[in-house]
Amino acid sequence: MKQSRFMSLVEALANVVVGYGVAVVTQIPVFPIFGLHTTLAQNFKLGLVFNIVSFGRSYVLRRLFERLRVASRSGGHAGHGEPAPPRR
Repeated sequence: MKQSRFMSLVEALANVVVGYGVAVVTQIPVFPIFGLHTTLAQNFKLGLVFNIVSFGRSYVLRRLFERLRVASRSGGHAGHGEPAPPRR
């Protein structure tokens, strides 16, 4: 079954929302280990920037893999080109 663009968008968004929480919670104890001292507001903003990038990456990769999946099922034509021969 093919995943629609909308469902790819919903999946990518859910992934990023969860990732945002994980990123912020991780940054708080890890940044000081590397000598980075940020406020909670800065952690939220930095997490937001990284997750916007992550959202775009996740959506593009999902669409790429969906295209590859469809292409492999259609003999490499991705649903384009010559129709399949009739079955007997």
